[in-house]
Amino acid sequence: MYSQLPEQTQQRIEAEAFRTLLKHLDDNKDVQNIDLMILADFCRNCLSKWLVSAAANQGVELDYEAAREHVYGMPYSEWKTLYQAEATPEQLEALKARQAAKQDEHTQ
Repeated sequence: MYSQLPEQTQQRIEAEAFRTLLKHLDDNKDVQNIDLMILADFCRNCLSKWLVSAAANQGVELDYEAAREHVYGMPYSEWKTLYQAEATPEQLEALKARQAAKQDEHTQ
């Protein structure tokens, strides 16, 4: 059982899984952040924010842009120019619907 593994082993496993996720996202640059937000309610920018937060929890200051460069594998402005497509009206509507559904869940 995973929870019975030593904490250090769990952390190594989780770190490797996170690196695999970053590589997977890097290998699939065609997957747009808005698509991730629509389907999974997170994106590359979220991962960057989570890194900054995790660093702060460890008493380490990590700049958001440095975290984004780590997640994107390059400066965000470069990634955006090379790989980010303009959101379609359908994507924007799907994101709006997802956000509305989430809001409804929280108010019930």
